[in-house]
Amino acid sequence: MVSHELTFLLATGTLLFTILAMIDLLIGNHSIDALRDISPVPDKSPQKVSIVVAARNEQRNIKTALQSLLDLEYPNYELIVVDDRSEDSTGKILDAMAVFNSRLKVIHIDSLPAGWLGKNYALWVGSQQAAGDYLLFTDADIIMEPTIATRAVTHMEHNQLDHLAATPSMQMPTIFLGMFGVSFMLIFALFSRPWKSKDPKSRYHIGIGAFNMVRTEAYRHVGGHKTIRLRPDDDIKLGKIIKKSGFRQGIAYAPEFLAVEWYASITEVIKGLEKNTFSGADYNIMLVVIGASSQIIFSVWPFVALFFTSGLTWGMNLTIILLSIFLYADCARIHHSKVWYAIGYPVATTLFAVIMMRTMILNLMQGGIYWRGTFYSLKELKANKV
Repeated sequence: MVSHELTFLLATGTLLFTILAMIDLLIGNHSIDALRDISPVPDKSPQKVSIVVAARNEQRNIKTALQSLLDLEYPNYELIVVDDRSEDSTGKILDAMAVFNSRLKVIHIDSLPAGWLGKNYALWVGSQQAAGDYLLFTDADIIMEPTIATRAVTHMEHNQLDHLAATPSMQMPTIFLGMFGVSFMLIFALFSRPWKSKDPKSRYHIGIGAFNMVRTEAYRHVGGHKTIRLRPDDDIKLGKIIKKSGFRQGIAYAPEFLAVEWYASITEVIKGLEKNTFSGADYNIMLVVIGASSQIIFSVWPFVALFFTSGLTWGMNLTIILLSIFLYADCARIHHSKVWYAIGYPVATTLFAVIMMRTMILNLMQGGIYWRGTFYSLKELKANKV
């Protein structure tokens, strides 16, 4: 009897949460602007954009990605690529490309100063060499469509924004990785509520490593990457310090104009998220436990409960599943992923919950993180609180 009462209460609470989350997500997600609605024709005298890229051991993708940046139709920009202590052919590829592209400036970093994460230092070094009115920070494996810079600058000018984050499409080599990618985006949206970033009164903020465009004046004012020099989640924390300083922030959908192969395998996903999943929760153990448990309770348990419940409780769990699949499918559609990936939602969400717990435990056991060939202690990482 107690078991039936507990499953009924759990189903009732989960259904209420799911309905509220669905309303919040649908209204919020569909209030976000899209760069496809912005003119690809630049203004007569567009301001200069400095694109800054940090690259380490990117020989697999760097040539294709950088060529897409060199092919941008924006008339006034420079491209600065910082080779962060690469151990493969990245540096040689960059130097060879620079010979035939005067727009491309390559900086090589041979050593890392104490108190810095490698990527953050590389972006900081690149930003100090930039002469643009806008800084566009992006990753070394991002493929851009030729009109994206024009659309982004136009959008920022028309809305008087100081910072714009744009969402990419994720090109995944396997079906399950595609399912995981959409699950990640959905959970991220629930946690960060990115549509609130444009509200000056809201504490929510946004930042996306694939496309963070910032007015140079705002970037210098907040101290740039020096302020977040030990933050593995540098992209979103850059957005945080900009928002906290009173600058105007926004987000735009850009899956048609921005693409990334996020990870090539499940192993890469697990290893890749070791560096920033715990930091994303500000190293708060309780927040990680609650977050992982909530994912299982709200996104996985209803599927399991169908085999152990009946009557009204069974009906509520089925309703939760249908609503969750609808939300997942809507998120997939927005980000140009496959809607039918929704069938893998519970498994992909379980994996993310496991990654969260595994990463936290591993970081605690190691006393820190390994990233780009360097170990950083939790003590020094936690000290860079923003």
